Amino acid sequence: MDTAEISKPRFVSLTEDADKSLDDELRQLVQTLPKEQGWRVSNLYLYQGFWCTAQFLKPVASFRKHFRAFDSDVIVATFPKSGTTWLKALAFSTLHRNQFAKDENPLLNFTPHQLVRFLEHDLYLNNPCPDLETICVYKTRLFATHVPYACLPASIKDSNCKIVYLCRNPMDVFVSLWLFTDKIGEENQEPLSLDKVFDKFCRGICIHGPFFDQVLGYWKASRENPDKILFLKYEDLKEDISCQLKHLAMFLGVPFTEEEEKQGVVEEIAKICSFDKLQELEVNRKGLFVSGVPNENFFRKGKVGDWSNYLTSAMVERLEKLIQWKLDNSGLTFKLSSTASED
Repeated sequence: MDTAEISKPRFVSLTEDADKSLDDELRQLVQTLPKEQGWRVSNLYLYQGFWCTAQFLKPVASFRKHFRAFDSDVIVATFPKSGTTWLKALAFSTLHRNQFAKDENPLLNFTPHQLVRFLEHDLYLNNPCPDLETICVYKTRLFATHVPYACLPASIKDSNCKIVYLCRNPMDVFVSLWLFTDKIGEENQEPLSLDKVFDKFCRGICIHGPFFDQVLGYWKASRENPDKILFLKYEDLKEDISCQLKHLAMFLGVPFTEEEEKQGVVEEIAKICSFDKLQELEVNRKGLFVSGVPNENFFRKGKVGDWSNYLTSAMVERLEKLIQWKLDNSGLTFKLSSTASED
């Protein structure tokens, strides 16, 4: 793959004056939206039922208004810090595996975020109507989003395109999001205490939150239309990646053949997409993501149950009660711990 085919990251600073960069229509919209102090950003705004920074209000609105899905499209969706980078690598390598030699996987030279680009956090960030035809390298378009199911463009929900959603237990999500936000937050914004951030998370006030609203939105949609939406769990991927990869391939319409399984193709994909492999690649240790976030910040530990090193017993009790209340009668459950030691 030619490097010219993958766009280079563009630094976009996050400042307390982000509202000033909005056009008049968006500025007027901001004035009407509920507002809360962010974790390490000046403000979060409640837009279409989820919390968003001023910087991303316009690209989200553009994405919802202008994106037109193809029946052949694949959308990978996640709540932030739920294994997004991992899912992008797995979906890309599985879907397009017959379009490059096994030792020439583009993941060796490009980040998962360059190969599976975010719609609202990348493609629509600085362009309300990007030319997706020239951007997409492969025949089957593969995109990513953090937008809740209810807020997706109608063309995605009404078309025959497929959605792969990956969820992660809320305790690990919270810890990972807290540490990530602390690294990339606005320098002029003092970090909030762990107690205050935890309280905001439990009340649903976080980027792309409320957490439970998003997860349950995709969960319920997947149960109503399982042929369109595949609902995966981070902990299940950790526990049996080969089985989950086969499930993913089958859902995407590119099942592994008996010959591929004999040749170890499933294991090869799992290995190149593993946390350790991705983290050690130079492309993921240097450079910046589109919004200016260092690529290395997308890799921390990737463990299940790391929350136990940060949350107090009182926090755990509060979140356990919240999980029980929010998921009551939904059929959805979370695994909160694991013996697995690495991603």
